[in-house]
Amino acid sequence: MCGRYAASRGPEDLAAIFEVEKWEPEESLEADYNVAPTKEVYAVLDRPVKDAADKRPVRQLRRLKWGLVPSWAKTPEGGARMINARAETVHEKPSYRRAFAARRCILPADGYYEWVTGVQERDLEVEGKKKRPRKQPYFVLPADGSVFAMAGLYEFWRDRTLPDDHPQAWWATCSVITTEAETSPLAVAPADGPYALADIHPRMPLMLTPDRWDDWLDPARTDVDALRTLLEPPAEGLMRAYPVSTAVSNVRNNGAELLKELEGPEEGTLF
Repeated sequence: MCGRYAASRGPEDLAAIFEVEKWEPEESLEADYNVAPTKEVYAVLDRPVKDAADKRPVRQLRRLKWGLVPSWAKTPEGGARMINARAETVHEKPSYRRAFAARRCILPADGYYEWVTGVQERDLEVEGKKKRPRKQPYFVLPADGSVFAMAGLYEFWRDRTLPDDHPQAWWATCSVITTEAETSPLAVAPADGPYALADIHPRMPLMLTPDRWDDWLDPARTDVDALRTLLEPPAEGLMRAYPVSTAVSNVRNNGAELLKELEGPEEGTLF
C-alpha cells in the first residue's frame, strides 16, 4: 500500500521534469517530508484549461487532496479511506473505473514510507491479540535518485450544499495506484535486510517510468484493455530501501531529517 510519502521537489523542478505547460505560483506547496492522507499534494495531469478557447489537453501541475471522492458520492467523508486503488481491479471497481478511463495523473514523490511487520507480529494480528507497539519504518525510493512517479487517479466532487462561487464548492481529489511488491533483490538493500520490497510489505505504489508518462496522462486514451497494459510493473532492480527514524510514524513530525538513513533498525523495533 501507500499510506505516507515524501515530496520535497518544488514546482519549477517538477515542471521541468514532466514538461508542464501550466501551473499557478500561488498554488505552490511547501516541501513535505511526511505526506499523509487528506493532505494537498502535487499532481501532474493533462486536461483542457478551464474557460480557454483552445480545448486541447494541457500538461498541468495541480494541487489535489489525497483521498479520492467519486463524483457520485453523497458526501466526501469516505475520501480518507480511498487513498489507494489496486492495479488488479482499478478498471472495474465503481469508485475508480470512471477515473481510470478518463482522469489519470502522476503523483510525484521522493519515495514512500513503509513499516515492517515482523512474522511474530503478524501471527499476533491473526490471533486477535495485542500488536507489538513499534514497527520499523523504511524509506523506499528510486536507486538513481530520480523522481518517484506514482500512477494516480483524480476526481472532481461537487458539494451541493454550497453555492457555485464558494471556494470549497468543488473538491479535487486523488488516489495512488498500488501493485504487488517486488520479490526480486533491491538495487541497494540494508546489510541485514530487508532484501526485497516484498520483505517490507506485500504492496507498493505503481511507479511509472518516463516512457509511460505521456500515454498514462493522455485523456484521449480510453480503451480499458489498452490502459491496463500500462499497469505492468516497471523493470525490477530500480529501487532501494533503508531504515529511517520512527519519528516519521507521527504525522506531526516533518522535515528533511525524516529521510536520514539509519545504520540499522532502531532499538525495540522489528525487521
